[in-house]
Amino acid sequence: MLKEIKYFIFFLVIILFILFSIKYYISNENIKKTYRNLGSIDKSINMYDSKLPVISNDTDNIVKHLNNDENTNKKKYSFWDLLKNEN
Repeated sequence: MLKEIKYFIFFLVIILFILFSIKYYISNENIKKTYRNLGSIDKSINMYDSKLPVISNDTDNIVKHLNNDENTNKKKYSFWDLLKNEN
């Protein structure tokens, strides 16, 4: 009997917690606060964006592209030829 009452109280507390949480997050006051906060975040991002310095690009001609024709020292191996040459 005592065990059932304990489980009922646990169940009731969990259900009440879920219901109050849903009620708070759906309330108009919370929705207004959320939209105001999002608006202030957008304003601060735009403010910091205008203060950022623009850095010039100094990475031109850094990467040297190689052609495969330039590298002629490469040996061509076949998998089966490697197995046949057992020394």
